This record gives sequence, C-alpha cells and structure tokens, in this order.
Amino acid sequence: ITTSQFEERKHLNNYSLNQIMAETGTAPEYKKYQSYHLNVDPEQDDKATEIKLCHFSRPHMRAFHCSWWSFFIAFFIWFAIAPLLSEIKETLDLTKQQIWTSSIAGVGGTIFMRFVLGPACDKYGPRILFTVILCFASIPTALTGLVSSAAGLAVLRLFIGFAGGTFVMCQYWTSRMFTKDVVGTANALVGGWGNLGGGVTQLVMGSVLFPLFKTGMSAETAWRSVSVVPAVVAFSTGVAVWFISDDAPKGNYTDLKKHGNMPEVSAAASFRSGALNFNTWFLFVQYACCFGVELTMNNAAALYFREEFGQSTESAAAIASIFGWMNLFARGLGGYMSDKLNETMGMRGRLLVHTVCLLAEGVLVLVFANTPNLAGSIVVLVFFSIFVQAAEGTSYGIVPYVNPPCTGSIAGIVGAGGNTGAVAFGMGFRQLDYKQAFVVMGCTIIASSFLSVFIRIKGHAGLVCGQDDHAISKGTLSIPEPEVGAGEDDDEA
Repeated sequence: ITTSQFEERKHLNNYSLNQIMAETGTAPEYKKYQSYHLNVDPEQDDKATEIKLCHFSRPHMRAFHCSWWSFFIAFFIWFAIAPLLSEIKETLDLTKQQIWTSSIAGVGGTIFMRFVLGPACDKYGPRILFTVILCFASIPTALTGLVSSAAGLAVLRLFIGFAGGTFVMCQYWTSRMFTKDVVGTANALVGGWGNLGGGVTQLVMGSVLFPLFKTGMSAETAWRSVSVVPAVVAFSTGVAVWFISDDAPKGNYTDLKKHGNMPEVSAAASFRSGALNFNTWFLFVQYACCFGVELTMNNAAALYFREEFGQSTESAAAIASIFGWMNLFARGLGGYMSDKLNETMGMRGRLLVHTVCLLAEGVLVLVFANTPNLAGSIVVLVFFSIFVQAAEGTSYGIVPYVNPPCTGSIAGIVGAGGNTGAVAFGMGFRQLDYKQAFVVMGCTIIASSFLSVFIRIKGHAGLVCGQDDHAISKGTLSIPEPEVGAGEDDDEA
C-alpha cells in the first residue's frame, strides 16, 4: 500500500505500523517525494538514470551538488596550509624532514577515518557524516595560527586531515542516487570537482589571500591568520548540508527506518563483507597509486617548484595549482570513458581503460622526474595530472560493482588506499631527493596497473578472461541485512 493509504488507515482505524505490516506482510512504501525532476528506475530504488548538471532539484541533483561542494570545501581546508609551508618553514626554522612529517600526518590521519566512515555511511547515511566531519575539521583549521613547533604542526595537520574522510560520503552519496549506467560518471564528476579544491586552495591561499593579508601585516602574521577564512566557510557548509539535502532518493535514513522500509544495519558486518572481498584490496593498491599521488603532489608541488626552479611562494603556488585544476574535467572524463566502454565491453571495458590510465600516469611521472626546465615541467605536469585524475575516476567506476550491499565499506577501504599511498610516497620524498622519489613513485604506479589482471568480480568479465553474466539483475546499492546472531555489539559498531 502507498504512504497516503497507510496514513489514512492508521488515522481511521488507529492501526499501528506493526498491525499493518502483519496484515499486508510488508511495510507500507514510504517516499519523501512522490515525483522527481529526473528520470528514475523504480527497480533500482528510484535512482536517477540521468545527470542534469544545471538542476539543483531534490533529491538526486541536490545530493550531487552538495556532495561535490562539501568535498571541495573539505579538500580546500585539508590543503589550505600546503602553499604556506615555505613561510612556516622559515618562521619556525623547520627542516625538510619536519615539514614532510607534518604532511604525512595530514594524509595519514585520514586513513583511519575512511575505514570508519565507510560502514558508518551504510548505517547512518552520508548527510549527517558530512556535517560532523566538516564542522569538526574547521576547528583545527582556524587554529593554524597558534602553531609554534614541528610537533604542533604535525598534530594540527593530523586533525585537519580528518576532512579528507569526506571522500567516502562523496562517493557513497552519488552511488546511492544514480543507477549503475551513469554512476561511473556521477562518482567521477563529484570526486573530481571535489578534488579541484586541492588546486583552488593552492591558488587562493598562496597567490590571493596570503598576499592580500600580507599587505597590511607581516608575512608571519599573514600565514597565522589567513586560515580562519576557509575554516568559517567549512563550518557553514557543514551546517547547510544538514538542512537542504536527503540521504537517498526516497528520503533520509532515519525516516526510512522509522517507516520500516530500511533495516537497522550492522556496520561491523558491512565492513567484514567489504574487507573479505579480495577485489577491494587490489583496488586499494591501485587507488594508492592515483589518489595517493595526487595527495603527495598537493604537498610537494609548491615546494618542488620553489626549491628546484627558484620560484617565489606566490608563483610556485600558482604553478602547483595547475595539477589540481585538471580535476575540473579529467576525473569526470575517466568516469565517462569507463561508462562508455562498459556499454560495449562490459566490465572488461572498465578494467581496460583503468589499466591504461594507470600505465600512462606511471610513465609520465618518470618523464616529469627527468624534465630539467620549468616550461617543460609545467607541460608534463598537465598531462601527468590528467591521467592521475582519470585513473581515480575509472577506479570508482568499478567500486559500485564489487559488492553492492557493502558499497559504503568498500568505498571507504579503497579510499583509504589513496591516503596510504600518500603516506608511503611521502616517506620517499622525506628521505630521498626529488628525482629519486619521483622515479620510485613512477615505477610503483606502473607495477600497480598489472593488478587489473587479477580483479575478478562475480558475474562480470575479467580483463583477460571470463564474460559478463547478463542474467544477473541490474542490482542496487542495497542495504546489508543484519547478520543472524550478530548481536548488539555489531549493531552499535
């Protein structure tokens, strides 16, 4: 029966939800919205079959735009300090190793958050988690000016780094709102536009706000006060998302559970199912070699161009921002190519374009490491960045297929791979000179591309063998049922 019929019968006959469920055998269908502005597939939980970028309608496109904007702001505050590191290094008299220790802490703290936030999405939905993380991370961002030592800088960046965990909600939200036919493009667009915050923050913080603040105060006072601006924006965004968006096409998780249309989820069971799938860990390693590279470049690029080519803080930040600006289209392009090849070649097409992007990325890193002049380095940086972002897009064109009921957990684990890669590559830059560190990075990326051969998703073709099973249903991002006998401990996890 429909929601309106349920409400009428409940009012006239004083029926309870349990009484109606006993009579009909099912919970009454609950929908927050009785019609949508986008075409949807009722067989896939009213997910949208199309993307209309110029729409802001609820629930699908509102979630789409809130997703990328929230992640954009999270990325902005996460790396707001990066273009200022040369100034901080000079003020606090820090060594290269101490600076890189803080950068490693900044990306390392996010690993734990992504593992946690994955199953939390399956249980609570993305909206409340976006609000909590953005509001929390804005506090240490605002306190940047109080840093007075290397240890203080590392601890501060550790807590700011929690903002990077919002990537999980970003990818989960669009997977929840769009069908598998367009989810690769949707995930890639919101992820890419969110990652764009890494390039914009280099330009805005290093080349606009820092010089602006410096006109009326000393350089030290400027870097100590400028981070208050992004902190205020992040906190405001977190509060706004709570009020203007929805968790799923049919409404918020709390309402769906209240009306009996969604079971309580065991976060621990969801995580176990995702973690026990070997495809998750192959994608974990490969994502370490694309998103991990992007995070490393966000920390390294401005320092590299200043120290290797003698650029000023402002110009080095502007050049470094080019890497992030490629997110405007490159990650979306990767997702789009993944969806298109899926139409003609199935999963094999997704794996093929994913492998090619990783291979090209690794080769371009080696070329970048051996480019001796500034102009050539900038040109190579552009193409290097395009393939990095495209590989990120193709990665999350595959993720929703691995085990649909546990997409939140799998998205979190694979996302944590990106931060793990950033920590590993960061250690290389901390201990080696730039050229050696880039060579190690490039060779690792090339090696990771061959892992695609071992990715075998049930019901889908592999890269070199097998075929897609067309008898398998389209599937939805369903909710993992609580395990029998899982107990209250799992439900509270």
